[in-house]
Amino acid sequence: MQSEAAVEATALVLRDGVIMLGAALLFVMLFRRLGLGAVLGYLVAGALVGPDGLGLISAPEEMLHIADFGIVLLLFLVGLELHPSRLWRLRHDIFGLGLLQVVISGLALTALIYLATRMVPGTPGFSLAASLAIGLPLALSSTAQVLPSLRADGSINTPSGERAFSILLFQDL
Repeated sequence: MQSEAAVEATALVLRDGVIMLGAALLFVMLFRRLGLGAVLGYLVAGALVGPDGLGLISAPEEMLHIADFGIVLLLFLVGLELHPSRLWRLRHDIFGLGLLQVVISGLALTALIYLATRMVPGTPGFSLAASLAIGLPLALSSTAQVLPSLRADGSINTPSGERAFSILLFQDL
């Protein structure tokens, strides 16, 4: 038999989940109707119901475990669409363009962070290693945001869509 605290925690996560899904559904439908896109609807819904908005979600850190599972499912769905022949055909774009995008964007952001923090009077600024540790992750984009956009407008199977998909795949690796 579960303890009373475990039952209460489960009820809290379920309540928060229903609030999040309801808000997401409402805002995505509204934002799509306004032509603004689903991703922006999800962001606004989260900001509105979160602890800094209306405070309807009482334990956002508990929802991180569920969010991790959502990311796993997204990547699984991406894998379902990958045909070995397509993957082989895109190998040069995946490892060429993907690596090039991460390196160039990462180094540019590293330089920007390094220089910007050195310009703040009275502070030593970030070291090159710290700037690199921040710049490289910032060079990665979100498959969860880009892939639905490519699918929605039908550009996933165009040459530019396949290049974007290749870069996303390299970043996920």
